[in-house]
Amino acid sequence: MSVRARTSATLAILLVALASGGCGSQGIQISSSSPYHHGAVLFRDHCSGCHTLSLVGAQGSATNIKNRLPTNGPNFNVRKENLEQVLYAIRNGGFSGAIMPQNIVVGEDARAVATFLAQYSGRQAANTP
Repeated sequence: MSVRARTSATLAILLVALASGGCGSQGIQISSSSPYHHGAVLFRDHCSGCHTLSLVGAQGSATNIKNRLPTNGPNFNVRKENLEQVLYAIRNGGFSGAIMPQNIVVGEDARAVATFLAQYSGRQAANTP
């Protein structure tokens, strides 16, 4: 095989790999036509480093108390939030004000994240009476 043919074959493989990896929506299980999609993307881009929510592929929370870091935020698979709680946390840097940056998203982006979390957080919470 000539150098040119190998280069073309390598480039083709690379392009297929990039195309199958997606463009910025990897891990998000919400349709791009959903009114919550923008909030899901913002959550993934700005919050997934410290919070967990499997719906967007976010794995930022500690899974074991022994390996917990100060930056591990709540696991939103099990913790239910409402719109006002999320907006408060975004504006004030969480509830303790210790780790989460204040105003990590602002304006309509903050509202989109808050609306998304209010809709989808807590879906794996144990149902206790």
